[in-house]
Amino acid sequence: MMNSTIQTNIARLQIMKAKVLAALRKGENYELKTELNSEYKERRKEAVRRVIANMTVGKDVSGLFTDVLKNMHTDDLEIKKLIYLYLINYAKTQPDLVILAINTFVKDAEDTNPLIRALAIRTMGCLHVEEVLDYLCDPLHKCLKDTNPYVRKTAVMCVAKVYDLSVDVAEDNGFVESVREALSDSNSMVVSNAVSALVEMNDMSPHHDVWRLDANTVGKLLTAINECIEWGQIAILETLVDYTPRDEKEAENICERLLPRLQHANGSVVLTTVRLLLKYEKHVHRADLLAQFSKKMVPPLITLLSSDPEIQYVALRNINIILQRHPKLLSKEIRVFFCRYNDPIYVKYEKLDVLVRICSERNTEPLLNELKEYAKEVDMDFVSRAVQAISRLAIRYETAAEKAIKVLLELLETRANHIVQSCMVALQDILRRYPRCFDSLVDGLCEYVDDVNEPEARAALIWILGEYSESVTNISNILTSFLESFLEEEDSGVQLALINAAVKFFLKSPQQGQTLVLKALQTATEKCANPDVRDRAYIYWRLLSADPNAARAVALAEKPAIELENVDLSPQLLEELVNELGCVSSVLQKPARLFVYSLAEKAGVPRDSGISAMGLDDADSVAAGAGDGAGSSSAGIDASNEGEPELLISF
Repeated sequence: MMNSTIQTNIARLQIMKAKVLAALRKGENYELKTELNSEYKERRKEAVRRVIANMTVGKDVSGLFTDVLKNMHTDDLEIKKLIYLYLINYAKTQPDLVILAINTFVKDAEDTNPLIRALAIRTMGCLHVEEVLDYLCDPLHKCLKDTNPYVRKTAVMCVAKVYDLSVDVAEDNGFVESVREALSDSNSMVVSNAVSALVEMNDMSPHHDVWRLDANTVGKLLTAINECIEWGQIAILETLVDYTPRDEKEAENICERLLPRLQHANGSVVLTTVRLLLKYEKHVHRADLLAQFSKKMVPPLITLLSSDPEIQYVALRNINIILQRHPKLLSKEIRVFFCRYNDPIYVKYEKLDVLVRICSERNTEPLLNELKEYAKEVDMDFVSRAVQAISRLAIRYETAAEKAIKVLLELLETRANHIVQSCMVALQDILRRYPRCFDSLVDGLCEYVDDVNEPEARAALIWILGEYSESVTNISNILTSFLESFLEEEDSGVQLALINAAVKFFLKSPQQGQTLVLKALQTATEKCANPDVRDRAYIYWRLLSADPNAARAVALAEKPAIELENVDLSPQLLEELVNELGCVSSVLQKPARLFVYSLAEKAGVPRDSGISAMGLDDADSVAAGAGDGAGSSSAGIDASNEGEPELLISF
């Protein structure tokens, strides 16, 4: 009974609260309505500001539509802008009332102040109401021919909005043709806006036939680009990406006229210019010109690395793509990519990738010394990547292998847990790449047996001990100690590596290894619950029982030297990303057709499709050694995007 009474009281309180809030809202709107109709200008101005403030935070002020409209007849530009903003926001919900404002729009479109003329024509286009189109045509015609370039550039963009609302109205009234003519305008601002409008209309057109770039138009755009602001330059440069030169001479001319854009302070202008140079260089065959273009691209790319961390990250992701087209482009600038102490971790990761990619045989030593310092950092993931980079350099350049091993052994002496784990895996990769070249170091690794506790590192150490058992003095005791915790091992890779090591030890030293291999095989076949481990043990047992020579041929077979995992993009994907350099796709390293709705629909890609559906699977991984449980090389960086969410962006 008491509970029901409490619930009833709570319900009454909630109803009362709702009524009070409704009354407050009504009271506020009533107050605003009164102020909007005040005879004092300052009060009306303040009321309009409050209306816009309420609208901005999501409050419904549509009930004040007619009262706001009454204040349109004003010479105050600030109030006029706010009221136009209000009209744009509520035009779709109040299309009939918007017609009441048409006379004011038409009048403002003929005002002596160019800012008001542009504001009126922009607002009429943004209303996106079909009823307004009939009243918009005449003012738009006049504004397209206006003497002020600011009004003309605003009118050009308004044509794209009209085209989106009604293609027939835009074409029948000659608006589209007027925008094409605006490409020859004397003002660069008008030209760049005309380009943006034409591109937008071309994308909306079902046949994409609104305009086509030709040599004459390209010449006009390259002339106008010199006087454009950065956004105008980007719009023009983006348009030139779709143009294919008629011959080599035209390609050379375009590239030479684009080179000054590399000196621009805006990173997007620089990257888009680099994209164009990479595109057009395929049509240029003169070696001296190609060398000149490459030389000119280096300084601006380096300059981007002195920007904010976010810009650095974007630049590094794009540089990674560029280097796959021109591997030696930045080989002399390796020190520029050294990590700074205050770099964010995501920038450090990208710099590591670039450092390994641009490193040549002659500068491996300074880079290895630098990587050794990185491996002493406190961030464990960064340390792991730094050690991995050391391994990759050793695998790529044989001359660097000895120095790399020396660096890894110095790092092992720190006995820091995370460093020891990473170094052990790296040493395994180097020993697999250069078999029987560094046997002397194996015996010294035994003193770190107790420090190795991660499964991958334990498997790597056990593989080294089995492969080089003849070089280890107390190999039997070490493997026996590992075997004592065989059943407690949670990772099957460690168990498989231990079985392999025991068999190798027995085949190389039958008398010393007989007891060990018997115990290992019995434990694996009788007590282990993992079927893969049991099967491996059974195979070895039967091989050893039936034909020891066959077992020797399997377990001690000469294995192919491992190579670096291929982290380069496929030629098809690389070409797509080069054509989208400086865009989101170059940062994600996925083509835009996979995550932009409009492009995905053109390419026939379902919205829920993944990358594998497009045939962009990762490069094949390096095969593991025959019969070994240590797995494939970990020296390469995983180029896959596995685990990342698919992005679908609608523009």
